[in-house]
Amino acid sequence: MDSEQSPIRVALLGGGTVGGAVARKLTSNADALAARVGRPLELVGIAVRRAGRDRSDLGVDPALVTTDAEDLVARADIVVEVIGGFEPARSLILAAMEHGASVVTANKALLAEDGPTLYAAADAHGVDLYYEASVAGAIPILRPIHESLAGDDVRSVLGIVNGTTNFVLDAMDSTGAGYSETVERAQALGYAEADPTADLEGFDAAAKAAILASLAFHTRVSSADVYREGISEVSAGDIEAAREMDCVVKLLSICERVPGEDGDGVSVRVHPAMIPRSHPLASVREAFNAVFVDAAAAGELMFYGQGAGGDPTASAVLGDIVAVARHRVAGGRGPGETAYADLPVLPMGDALTRYHVSLDVADEPGVLAKVAAVFAEQHVSIETVRQQIIEDRDDGRETRGRAQLIVVTHVAPDSALAATVDTLSALPEVAEVTSVMRVVGF
Repeated sequence: MDSEQSPIRVALLGGGTVGGAVARKLTSNADALAARVGRPLELVGIAVRRAGRDRSDLGVDPALVTTDAEDLVARADIVVEVIGGFEPARSLILAAMEHGASVVTANKALLAEDGPTLYAAADAHGVDLYYEASVAGAIPILRPIHESLAGDDVRSVLGIVNGTTNFVLDAMDSTGAGYSETVERAQALGYAEADPTADLEGFDAAAKAAILASLAFHTRVSSADVYREGISEVSAGDIEAAREMDCVVKLLSICERVPGEDGDGVSVRVHPAMIPRSHPLASVREAFNAVFVDAAAAGELMFYGQGAGGDPTASAVLGDIVAVARHRVAGGRGPGETAYADLPVLPMGDALTRYHVSLDVADEPGVLAKVAAVFAEQHVSIETVRQQIIEDRDDGRETRGRAQLIVVTHVAPDSALAATVDTLSALPEVAEVTSVMRVVGF
């Protein structure tokens, strides 16, 4: 056990935006953090990839900066990993645990892909693995699910957990601009990376959804288990169609416990969806994040705040450092992985959802009946249907040969809804299925 007088040694892997913010706060708030932990926290080094760069922005003694991460993790009590990616982060974390160090990480991709290996190593070496900053930045969501709701049964977790996509969709809704020009604006403002693929195609949100579902349902869920669609196919027409329904379009991470005849299963998916403007998540603007939790006893809970950025993410990292350090002072550990439920992860086709479908059809008698018959064949019930003549865009006169049908369904298995759309596409009376989007939150 550590001496009651010695400081707790903290090693930082990564000196970027988040790492720099963590280093500065460890230094500037040293006295307050020591009072909260019961022992001083000593920053013993910051591992970076390349030597020779100006690191004055870190606000620490330059002698603490090193490229020898392996040596650094061997002489720390707590290792903070904020370099991201799979390797060398995974190897360094495992090495730190072998040396008896607890780990704080913000690495959602690693946790979602190989979390069980890290949890097993933490158990084997009797150390903590904390990762609040891996989902939704500054928002405290993982520990409330893992600890505060440990005595409850979480039924669903619905979240906006990627700030870039929320900024783009919010801007499209508020300005009427198209997708491409809005993405360019997000890049110019620093809300999107030069290569925003991980955000815009839903990979980032899928990793976070896997972590949320694993904690909420006590079941191992990996990023490969998560159904994923990005927002690159969302058009200004989709945004306008949502507005006509008094809805907005959001990229949602949806984690649900689904009852079944043979036992419960877990549905985890990421995709754009229309949600009513009355829903709390509809008011989440710009690059903010929010997570909406429904539990059996607690009811509906919402967590909202900044989901990215150096200082917000550093806040979550520091919270984990303090928690882990307190355990070290007391000689204990925090709660580890709970995967006892081991529920099956259901395919997307088994998810229950609703569709908003827009069809460009022939304007002639009997078309609506044929379209309705396709829905009936798949046992999909129609909630509303609206038909309007497609106007000629050149002179504004009505084009007598074509019409637009807009159909909103009741809840049905996604497989049935997808099969309905495929069959509609093959009808000779349907010129084009112009838009398909799921509807959530009614």
